[in-house]
Amino acid sequence: MAENNGTQQVGAGASKGDPAPGIWKSGRGKGRRQPRGRQAEDAALAEIRALIGPGPHARDRLIEHLHLIQDAHGHLSAAHLRALAEDMRLAQAEIWEVATFYAHFDPIREDETPPPALTVRVCGSLSCAMAGAEALRSALVAGTDPARIRILEAPCMGRCDLAPTAEIGHRHVDRATPEAVLAAAEAGETRPLIPDCESLDAYLAGGGYVQLRALREGATTRDDIQGLVAESGLRGLGGAGFPAARKWGFVRAEPGPRMLAVNGDEGEPGTFKDRVFLETRPHLILEGMLIAGHVVEAETCVIYLRDEYPAAREILIREIAALEAAGLVPPGHIDLRRGAGAYICGEESAMLESIEGKRGLPRHRPPFVAQSGIHGRPTLVHNIETLKWVARICHEGPEILSGVERNGRRGLRNFSVSGRVRNPGVHCLPAGSTITDLIAAAGGMLPGHVFKAYQPGGPSSGLLPASDADVPLDFDCLQDRGSFIGSAAVVVLSDQDSARGAALNMLRFFADESCGQCTPCRVGCAKAVSLMQEPRWDRDLLEDLCQVMEDASICGLGQAAPNPIRLAMKHFPDETVR
Repeated sequence: MAENNGTQQVGAGASKGDPAPGIWKSGRGKGRRQPRGRQAEDAALAEIRALIGPGPHARDRLIEHLHLIQDAHGHLSAAHLRALAEDMRLAQAEIWEVATFYAHFDPIREDETPPPALTVRVCGSLSCAMAGAEALRSALVAGTDPARIRILEAPCMGRCDLAPTAEIGHRHVDRATPEAVLAAAEAGETRPLIPDCESLDAYLAGGGYVQLRALREGATTRDDIQGLVAESGLRGLGGAGFPAARKWGFVRAEPGPRMLAVNGDEGEPGTFKDRVFLETRPHLILEGMLIAGHVVEAETCVIYLRDEYPAAREILIREIAALEAAGLVPPGHIDLRRGAGAYICGEESAMLESIEGKRGLPRHRPPFVAQSGIHGRPTLVHNIETLKWVARICHEGPEILSGVERNGRRGLRNFSVSGRVRNPGVHCLPAGSTITDLIAAAGGMLPGHVFKAYQPGGPSSGLLPASDADVPLDFDCLQDRGSFIGSAAVVVLSDQDSARGAALNMLRFFADESCGQCTPCRVGCAKAVSLMQEPRWDRDLLEDLCQVMEDASICGLGQAAPNPIRLAMKHFPDETVR
């Protein structure tokens, strides 16, 4: 055994009569009988090892291991976290800082009471709030025993078309009523409902993976595919809108090994298109991912999926296994990772930190992720919808996007439309479409409602008035109005809604979801909520605060959080400013 300052650590292979694993005994000179700090208990170590399997364990599996413990026990006890730290050879502080960062983990100290066995989360984001989420949550609180069922308000669950939504364990109740939620809770219905989707066999029968095979066999070259994507005009559809083919070029220019990361953390309230695609045609996304990965010669494709999508996760587990069984991908080439309830992880560098098993804190740039991404390797990052279009472009040609024109704009966009419309859902329209076109595609306004305002691209885009109904909803078209299209998360408000209340809902979301890394965002969002709760808003004070947040925040969360405030003051002064 190796000696260290006169002490010896006895491991699992210690001889009979030696101290238990993890206990130190005295050697030459001054020695301690155990290392400093609280020690892992043998029973907890055995339970952890039964869950996570034998080691050694890679550092980047920490969040996956925390999920296993949370799912098995309903919380993360201090004893289990000590044991996990012991087994992963990590400091306990490192374990606790990650466990306390994510909303879907419940770390419990020795003197704290674990949460009830059942948790019900009620979505409180804008579409659900407009559909009566607060009344739903109040009724559930009044109708349940808090010792048996915990009722929490939660951020957007990506089911805005089915508002209001509640989640019992991992089971969603859509268009929820107190009676439906309580009935499901009493019945113990906590597993996700898995929708029917296109299987691998059905996708293959329709010509699926033909383009991937052609690329792998050399019938099509990497440059050919990159040229098709460039010709189509495809831009990243997670919000930033960077040309996809140029991003591929940047990654290919960097020395390997390279990685591909799929951003499936569409946490922007009002966005749900990626969930719909994954729950209907998962192989369209998977083929697009594998084609992009082959072009940039990615060693591994990592899919980071938000934890609010348990049904999509079950589908991906099943269909990835089918791809491996069919020999279309080698085992382990696709690595499915599970988010843990942190909006900030939709920011690409924060997502990479989370993939590495850390807190989802945005990275400073440079270097950019195309240069130094997962574990420092050049990494191509795309969101779900972008990869869907990659596959369609390869199968149907670049003109599927480049051949569509409206209002001087080219391409197609999938809009997540919710709020006061008859048929909320994902609507595919030309990229130059206006809010008038979207409302028409969604069946028009609800009876008795008059169009008042709309959120064009999630809370970060703020609110625009009905008078701005002729603006093309596409990249680079809304900047002069202080907004942007972002993830195309469109929420339609009527004369029965408060613009002031909607803006406050958005800022409360940002205040809850700020990662806390930078003071302008962390303190600024909370201060904005406080000022916006006043009977009338102080325009000058709020504008000063907005300017500081915009200028000094590290990432897009704090930089865009002022948009709802500014646009509400500009377009709805009768509701806001004094």
